[in-house]
Amino acid sequence: MPIELVTTDGLFALDGGEWQVTNNIWLVGDDREVIVFDAAHDHRPIVDAVGGRRVQAIVLTHGHNDHINAAVPLRDAVDAPILLHEADQMLWNAVWPASSTDGVVQPGSSLSVGGHLLGILHTPGHSPGSISLWDMRARTVFTGDALYDGDLLDNLYHSDPATLRRTLERLQGLGASVFHGGHYPSFGKARMNALVTGYLRGENTSGDVVQWYNNMRRKTPDIYADQDWSNTHLD
Repeated sequence: MPIELVTTDGLFALDGGEWQVTNNIWLVGDDREVIVFDAAHDHRPIVDAVGGRRVQAIVLTHGHNDHINAAVPLRDAVDAPILLHEADQMLWNAVWPASSTDGVVQPGSSLSVGGHLLGILHTPGHSPGSISLWDMRARTVFTGDALYDGDLLDNLYHSDPATLRRTLERLQGLGASVFHGGHYPSFGKARMNALVTGYLRGENTSGDVVQWYNNMRRKTPDIYADQDWSNTHLD
């Protein structure tokens, strides 16, 4: 299966608050090797999904704790390097002050695994070092928290709404058919256009983290059950 989803539950902690969240962890590759996008909360279900395959890299879409708090034990379990954009290093240091990443992701470069060629896009705004992974052949993009099917967080101490607007316009112009975010279920082009257009009008943005959390908890894990993540036409 070329694209696999693991979900884990845990705490998103920032600016003195803590909120229970569900995170998406994406595995892309084939039956021999994979790349893991994000390492949230508990490394064990990720290791189970890897199933003994070689892990080429653990690529972090950004440095918020709920996307990196299982990264070090996952690295230890699968012997793979952790890669993060350098602009989010301060977020990594807050979670893992005694451990280092193994390298930086380079926007404009690409990663190749299991027949997938994934271009690295710098998609800041939610955080300074947010990235997305663009599989042009499959018309699929992994957006982390730059874009997902829910209210977008743009008011954290290191967020920048104007930058996020430019990021969303860039994602809108990619020509992708499928969008896999860091939270919530995946969606297609029509829903992407509605989300981006709404945000640019001042809609579907969270007034604060508490509001974002409350909206997230209205969606339960069963929303993931009936989706085929290999489908390249979700609309």
